[in-house]
Amino acid sequence: MNYMPAESRYENMVYRRSGHSGLKLPAITLGLWYNFGGVDTLENGREMIRRAFDLGITHFDLANNYGPPPGSAEENFGRVLAEDLKPYRDELVISSKAGYYMWPGPYGEWGSRKYLVASCDQSLKRMGLDYLDIFYSHRPDPNTPLEETMGALDYIVRSGRALYAGISTYDPEQTRQAAAILRDLGTPCLIHQPRYNMFDRWIEDGLLDVLEQEGIGCIGFSPLCQGILTDKYLKDIPEESRAAKYDGAFHWGDSINQDRIEKVRKLNQLAQARGQSMAQMAIAWTLRHNTMTSALIGASRVSQIEEAVSALKNLQFDGGELQQIERILAA
Repeated sequence: MNYMPAESRYENMVYRRSGHSGLKLPAITLGLWYNFGGVDTLENGREMIRRAFDLGITHFDLANNYGPPPGSAEENFGRVLAEDLKPYRDELVISSKAGYYMWPGPYGEWGSRKYLVASCDQSLKRMGLDYLDIFYSHRPDPNTPLEETMGALDYIVRSGRALYAGISTYDPEQTRQAAAILRDLGTPCLIHQPRYNMFDRWIEDGLLDVLEQEGIGCIGFSPLCQGILTDKYLKDIPEESRAAKYDGAFHWGDSINQDRIEKVRKLNQLAQARGQSMAQMAIAWTLRHNTMTSALIGASRVSQIEEAVSALKNLQFDGGELQQIERILAA
């Protein structure tokens, strides 16, 4: 049976303008970092992508190295796109990135023009696309001139490979410099993708100010701190969880410990008083800034996507709630 998206898909989703651009993004974006690769069940990924679109999530975020194995998330997304979503391509925002290791030799990572352009071409081929909506420099390269990396993004846009350029994990000064270079080239920086959640707030130390001043949108990834800011660990660490598999440690230096679990328990009480789950409050908290365009979530099952979208029913915090959150996090 052919897939038909829900007719109600735009009724309840919140869409926010990305910086000073004309592009609006859904307040919730689905990222395909985990659970969509070659080692995962394609049908589960298909079900999540379909349900996300049914709920008004129009933005799907990938990178060349997502999998595992690297590239397989783009291949699987391309298959779902071809089989289910092709008639709706113009309703979708599809993004990819390059910057991390992808293939052997001196041209398979970082920020050279050669790597970025070749990687973009490979991503287009894997997904069966004529163009990407957003293409990012996935990380700053300390050994390549910023002018070269931004020049490559400008070329990618001007050549029709992507509609917009973005950057990810650049610090405030790097962001300001990148924005100035792209502006001079005539391809404004659309969006910045940093990591942001209650336990990782580095973007509050200058980056959000730069983004507002430069008119650049912000899409925060890992708003749930890889599952720590959910109800998953309130009692114990489940055997099937990522924390159990990796002895409580995650990417980005995250870890599960009793101090964090106790803070999440207290935060969860506040979330319940707000009529939300812990995950929903954590997502709403990341979206409280006017500069924040979208919260970029991951998922392993449909119910997690549904829960995340339901966070949009209550995005408002009063002063007392914000003060209480600050006290809990600072303890």
